[in-house]
Amino acid sequence: MDYERVGAEWKLKLQELESLRLEAYEKSKLYKEKVKVVHDKSIKKREFQPGDLVLLYNSKMRLMPGKLRSRWDGPYREEKVEPYGVFHLSHPSSSELIKVNGHRLKLFHGKKMAKNQELEIFLLEDPPTTKD
Repeated sequence: MDYERVGAEWKLKLQELESLRLEAYEKSKLYKEKVKVVHDKSIKKREFQPGDLVLLYNSKMRLMPGKLRSRWDGPYREEKVEPYGVFHLSHPSSSELIKVNGHRLKLFHGKKMAKNQELEIFLLEDPPTTKD
Protein backbone atom coordinates (compact mmCIF):
# COMPACT_ATOMS: atom_id res chain seq x y z
CA MET A 1 0.00 0.00 0.00
CA ASP A 2 1.09 3.47 -0.81
CA TYR A 3 0.32 5.50 2.33
CA GLU A 4 1.15 8.85 0.73
CA ARG A 5 -1.29 8.27 -2.14
CA VAL A 6 -4.06 7.13 0.25
CA GLY A 7 -3.38 10.17 2.47
CA ALA A 8 -3.60 12.55 -0.51
CA GLU A 9 -6.89 10.98 -1.63
CA TRP A 10 -8.26 11.26 1.91
CA LYS A 11 -7.31 14.97 2.07
CA LEU A 12 -8.95 15.55 -1.32
CA LYS A 13 -12.19 13.91 -0.14
CA LEU A 14 -12.15 16.00 3.05
CA GLN A 15 -11.71 19.21 1.03
CA GLU A 16 -14.55 18.18 -1.29
CA LEU A 17 -16.78 17.48 1.70
CA GLU A 18 -15.91 20.87 3.24
CA SER A 19 -16.73 22.70 -0.01
CA LEU A 20 -20.08 20.89 -0.25
CA ARG A 21 -20.86 21.83 3.36
CA LEU A 22 -20.05 25.51 2.71
CA GLU A 23 -22.15 25.51 -0.46
CA ALA A 24 -25.12 24.01 1.44
CA TYR A 25 -24.69 26.63 4.18
CA GLU A 26 -24.77 29.47 1.61
CA LYS A 27 -27.86 28.05 -0.12
CA SER A 28 -29.61 27.66 3.22
CA LYS A 29 -28.78 31.27 4.11
CA LEU A 30 -30.19 32.55 0.79
CA TYR A 31 -33.34 30.47 1.21
CA LYS A 32 -33.92 31.83 4.72
CA GLU A 33 -33.50 35.41 3.50
CA LYS A 34 -36.07 34.87 0.73
CA VAL A 35 -38.55 33.26 3.14
CA LYS A 36 -38.10 36.16 5.57
CA VAL A 37 -38.85 38.71 2.84
CA VAL A 38 -42.05 36.85 1.86
CA HIS A 39 -43.09 36.52 5.51
CA ASP A 40 -42.43 40.20 6.29
CA LYS A 41 -44.60 41.26 3.33
CA SER A 42 -47.60 39.46 4.81
CA ILE A 43 -47.29 41.06 8.27
CA LYS A 44 -49.75 43.88 8.81
CA LYS A 45 -48.38 46.98 10.49
CA ARG A 46 -50.71 47.93 13.30
CA GLU A 47 -50.26 51.47 14.43
CA PHE A 48 -52.76 52.81 16.92
CA GLN A 49 -53.01 56.31 18.31
CA PRO A 50 -54.04 57.02 21.93
CA GLY A 51 -57.81 57.47 21.97
CA ASP A 52 -58.49 54.99 19.16
CA LEU A 53 -61.16 52.36 19.66
CA VAL A 54 -59.87 48.81 19.32
CA LEU A 55 -61.21 45.26 19.58
CA LEU A 56 -59.47 42.73 21.81
CA TYR A 57 -59.09 39.09 20.69
CA ASN A 58 -60.51 36.66 23.24
CA SER A 59 -58.43 33.49 22.90
CA LYS A 60 -60.70 31.58 25.28
CA MET A 61 -63.52 31.70 22.72
CA ARG A 62 -61.76 29.24 20.42
CA LEU A 63 -62.26 26.55 23.06
CA MET A 64 -66.04 27.05 23.08
CA PRO A 65 -68.05 25.85 20.11
CA GLY A 66 -70.30 28.23 18.28
CA LYS A 67 -70.08 29.36 14.70
CA LEU A 68 -71.61 32.78 15.18
CA ARG A 69 -69.84 33.76 18.37
CA SER A 70 -67.45 36.62 17.95
CA ARG A 71 -63.93 36.12 19.24
CA TRP A 72 -63.43 39.87 19.54
CA ASP A 73 -64.39 41.83 22.66
CA GLY A 74 -64.81 45.53 22.87
CA PRO A 75 -64.59 48.21 21.83
CA TYR A 76 -61.90 49.40 24.20
CA ARG A 77 -60.26 52.80 24.20
CA GLU A 78 -56.49 52.88 23.88
CA GLU A 79 -55.04 55.06 26.62
CA LYS A 80 -51.27 54.55 26.50
CA VAL A 81 -48.64 52.80 24.41
CA GLU A 82 -45.44 51.35 25.85
CA PRO A 83 -42.39 50.03 24.00
CA TYR A 84 -42.42 46.54 22.50
CA GLY A 85 -46.15 46.56 21.68
CA VAL A 86 -47.71 46.84 25.15
CA PHE A 87 -51.02 48.72 25.11
CA HIS A 88 -53.07 50.05 28.02
CA LEU A 89 -56.81 49.79 27.32
CA SER A 90 -59.85 51.02 29.17
CA HIS A 91 -63.43 49.91 28.70
CA PRO A 92 -65.87 52.82 28.18
CA SER A 93 -67.98 51.74 31.17
CA SER A 94 -65.09 51.35 33.67
CA SER A 95 -61.99 53.28 34.64
CA GLU A 96 -59.78 50.20 35.09
CA LEU A 97 -56.81 49.88 32.70
CA ILE A 98 -55.72 46.53 31.29
CA LYS A 99 -52.39 45.72 29.64
CA VAL A 100 -52.41 43.67 26.44
CA ASN A 101 -50.07 42.72 23.63
CA GLY A 102 -50.59 44.61 20.36
CA HIS A 103 -50.94 41.34 18.42
CA ARG A 104 -54.30 40.79 20.12
CA LEU A 105 -55.78 44.09 18.90
CA LYS A 106 -57.43 45.36 15.76
CA LEU A 107 -58.92 48.74 14.94
CA PHE A 108 -62.64 49.17 15.61
CA HIS A 109 -64.45 50.70 12.63
CA GLY A 110 -67.62 51.81 14.31
CA LYS A 111 -69.31 54.77 15.86
CA LYS A 112 -67.14 56.88 18.18
CA MET A 113 -68.30 56.79 21.80
CA ALA A 114 -68.01 59.18 24.70
CA LYS A 115 -65.50 58.40 27.47
CA ASN A 116 -67.94 56.83 29.99
CA GLN A 117 -70.82 55.90 27.73
CA GLU A 118 -72.64 52.68 28.57
CA LEU A 119 -72.90 50.03 25.88
CA GLU A 120 -76.34 48.80 24.99
CA ILE A 121 -76.45 45.03 24.83
CA PHE A 122 -79.18 43.12 23.05
CA LEU A 123 -79.59 39.46 23.91
CA LEU A 124 -80.94 37.37 21.10
CA GLU A 125 -83.67 34.94 22.00
CA ASP A 126 -85.30 32.11 20.11
CA PRO A 127 -88.54 33.12 18.36
CA PRO A 128 -91.68 31.96 20.14
CA THR A 129 -93.05 28.74 18.76
CA THR A 130 -96.72 28.08 18.30
CA LYS A 131 -98.07 24.74 19.36
CA ASP A 132 -100.66 23.20 17.06
